[in-house]
Parts: sequence; C-alpha cells; structure tokens
Amino acid sequence: MATLYTHRSENINKTWLLVAVFLAVVVGLGYFLSYTYQSPGILIVAIIFAVVMNIAGYWYSDKIALSMARAFPADPAIYSVLTHTVENLAITAGLPKPAIYIIPDNAPNAFATGRNAEHASIAVTQGLLDMMTQTELEGVLAHEISHIGNRDILLQSMVAILVGFVSIIANIFTRSFWWGGMNRRNNNDSEGGNILAIVGIVFIILSPIIATLIQLAISRKREYLADASGALLTRYPEGLATALEKIEGYNAPMQTANNATAHMYISNPFGSRAISGISQLFMTHPSTEKRIAILRDMAI
Repeated sequence: MATLYTHRSENINKTWLLVAVFLAVVVGLGYFLSYTYQSPGILIVAIIFAVVMNIAGYWYSDKIALSMARAFPADPAIYSVLTHTVENLAITAGLPKPAIYIIPDNAPNAFATGRNAEHASIAVTQGLLDMMTQTELEGVLAHEISHIGNRDILLQSMVAILVGFVSIIANIFTRSFWWGGMNRRNNNDSEGGNILAIVGIVFIILSPIIATLIQLAISRKREYLADASGALLTRYPEGLATALEKIEGYNAPMQTANNATAHMYISNPFGSRAISGISQLFMTHPSTEKRIAILRDMAI
C-alpha cells in the first residue's frame, strides 16, 4: 500500500533523468541546426540555453505555473476554513504549511507546485470552494498535500516548463530548415550528409511528441499515488471519491486551462472524460471512473 512518503527518491531520480533527457534533446537539436548552417556557435548557444532553462525551471517553475493560472494569495481572514484545513492536513502529514492561492475560476480544480516541501504552494479554484463539502475539500487538499509529500511537485513543475521549451525549440528549428538551412546544406553535402540532415528533421519533429508522451505517462502514475496517499492521510477515501464525481460532472473547462500545466491539476482542466485504447496515451489524467472505483475499494 502506498504511503505519503513512498517513492520520494524515485521522483528525485526521475527529475534528474528528465533534466538529462531535456539537455540531450536540446543539444541534439542544436547539433543538427549547427550542422545544417555549418556554425558550431549554434550548438554552444543551445547548450547554454538548455542549462539556463533547467535552472530557471527548478527555481521559478512554481511562479510560472501560478502566474499562468492567474492565482493570487489567499487572505486567511477571508478564506479561514481553507487555511485551517490546509494547516491541519500539513501537520498530520508532518510537512510545512504550504502557501495557499486562489484561482478565480468557476470550474472546480486544484494543483500543487513548488521545488520542495519548504517552498510549496497549493492553488484551488473558487469553484472548488463553492462546490465542495468540508470532507470533500479535505479529500482534494489531502491529494495535493500528498503530491508535496511524494515530491511530485518538483517533477510536475519542471515537466511543464521543460516540455514547453522543447516544443518551442523544435518549432524554431523546424522553421529554420524550411527557411533555407536545409537547402544550403544540400548544395554542398554528400549523400551521407543529406541522410543525416533528414534524420535530424525527423528527430526535431518527434522530440516534442516524445516529451509530451513522457509528461502524460508520469502525470497519470502520480495521480494514482496521490489519490491513495491522500485517502490514507484523511482516513476517508469517500471524501475524495465524491469530490472527483463533482469535478467530473462539471461540464465547462477552466478559463485558465493551459496545455503546459494541465497535468498538474487534480483533474483535466479541459474536462475529464473516459477514453480507451491508444487514446489513453494522450490523456493528462487516468480515468476518473477508475480513480473513484479504486478509492471506494480502499474503503471496503
């Protein structure tokens, strides 16, 4: 059975693996572009860019995610119930109290972010606060605090930043090929060089797709673990189960929904619907029905 502190070291290792993969992808993209333009300086710029983006992702990914959600700090006097609930759950989990933010959106949802437990934040929508009972709110907040305890927040925050930059870089590099880089290389190259350039184009096209699939797979796995850990924290799986039912039943997407941060929320901000087959590979979250069924099995 998963506990609140299960797989911390695994998540840390995955974070560093993600950083290494990101560096490799950016260096690879830089190499093929520098090869095409016959300019080694492009590769150097790509390496510097990758290092800077990793550092920025580590230190500022939470601020970026909160900004993209248009979240603002929760006033303890106005949101006293929310504040006390978060404080109590954090104490129970043996974690520092995270900063609390409000997302001005009617859709019920929430996410946690930050580089570690000492610099963590939980953001909830106004819609979630308006819709949930106290036990349901506790279930959602316990889920998010479990993300903090399981060290999911650094992993998920960095995934959001790095995948986004891989996509941007791939798009820029692809355009550079069509703007004359490929033709310039073809005028002087041998057949082997042309093959290498073609391989480079394929790599550039596939890199954001591969990065996104990795992002989604990690997101689905961590949601299951946070569900289980949150249920253990409250000792009441039904609270989170009914909360997920209400979130699932809300038809409209979030106004601040964004592809880069969708995987961070407790439920897909674009609307959660069960999808089967290969389409599941492109889901940010596992099936809500399956999550609810697992939670209710825990209560038996």
